[in-house]
Amino acid sequence: MTAGRVQPQHYDQLETRPAAARERDLFALLGQQLSHAKAKAPHFARLLADVAPEAVTSRAALASLPVTRKSELAGLQAADPPFAGIAGIAPGHAGRIFASPGPIYELEGLASDFGRFARAFFAAGLRPGDLVVNAFSYHLTPGGWMMDAGVRALGAVPIPAGTGNSEQQAAAIAHLRPRGWSGTPDFLKVVLDKAAELKLDCSSITHALVSGGALFPSLREEYRARGVAVLQCYATAELGLVAYESAGADGLPLPGQIVDEGVIVEIVRPGTGDPVPDGEVGEVLVTTFNPALPLIRYATGDLSAVLAGESACGRTNQRLKGWMGRADQTTKIKGMFVHPSQVAAVLKRFPGVGRGRLEVTREGEQDAMTLRCEAAGAPESLADGLAAALQEVTKLRGRVQLVPPGSLPNDGKVIDDQRRYDR
Repeated sequence: MTAGRVQPQHYDQLETRPAAARERDLFALLGQQLSHAKAKAPHFARLLADVAPEAVTSRAALASLPVTRKSELAGLQAADPPFAGIAGIAPGHAGRIFASPGPIYELEGLASDFGRFARAFFAAGLRPGDLVVNAFSYHLTPGGWMMDAGVRALGAVPIPAGTGNSEQQAAAIAHLRPRGWSGTPDFLKVVLDKAAELKLDCSSITHALVSGGALFPSLREEYRARGVAVLQCYATAELGLVAYESAGADGLPLPGQIVDEGVIVEIVRPGTGDPVPDGEVGEVLVTTFNPALPLIRYATGDLSAVLAGESACGRTNQRLKGWMGRADQTTKIKGMFVHPSQVAAVLKRFPGVGRGRLEVTREGEQDAMTLRCEAAGAPESLADGLAAALQEVTKLRGRVQLVPPGSLPNDGKVIDDQRRYDR
């Protein structure tokens, strides 16, 4: 960081535009994106066949367009590989190609900050010249690469730590003295705890941007007590940044998450494309201007609501209340989506198992999951086999508990998220 210079409060002038100017600018871009999607992406050419792009100049007009659902994307891609016609560029013209849980396959465009994360890093207090540990995965999924690109676009320097190896990460922090950190909300605690155990000084980390899971208030407060100001952002593998937190003059997070300048967000009644009034909880729909993946009215399956008014930080875009659950039973655990279909896939491997239920809890500020399965007279090896299959399918470790037939609630739940998001 440059000493003696007054630091700007905002990443760029887009963040402080009057609302009317922002709407005008976004919908001018939307017409171009709709034309591009119709010309280059067969899925959207079919979906938007009767749509005149130049006529979609308002949110009311946008709300009349069909929805593309994330929950259906894996099936669409399996039936029409590799990308189900949603890509706006040829695979050979992509920067990289990724495989996310589902599986869902995505392309990276050629833009330098293809996930648009520089804005969120700036809001989290990082500045040009800072060193930033990036603990998102660089393996197959786009998270690590998106964050890496955002750090570089900001003018900061990423340290590509990836996931795991907490001892090595703690040693690198103690040696390199980075100021910033990015990763899933609970992994920073793992690294800091390991540093304390090894008597390594990681106090250089003072700012962090987290995503990929809920930042529970108690965990945020623990980080603050350890000298780390942590803000979170809402993003997906296909869309990149959707919304991000900002802080007040006291460094404390301000209410809500500010919508990114590179997307249009709608809140709709779950299962439909019908917008709900501001303040009402509904499903998050996002339209992006990424030419590589020109997603139009993309239904994320996440729930949120629009928060009234503008942020006290001076940014004028609409605010979301934050992540408020799922419209379906798909659940994010340790930064990875786990789908009901994955639980079903595990159970199908074991004919002697009846119903199953994946329970998600918090243990020591970390996500934990237990697969409870109905089985009668099961051998001791069954639980071990189920645990191995659960890890193979979900890429996450979990416990297995065998219970008598008929003992699980008959409520249709395959994934039971028991975490409390208000403390």
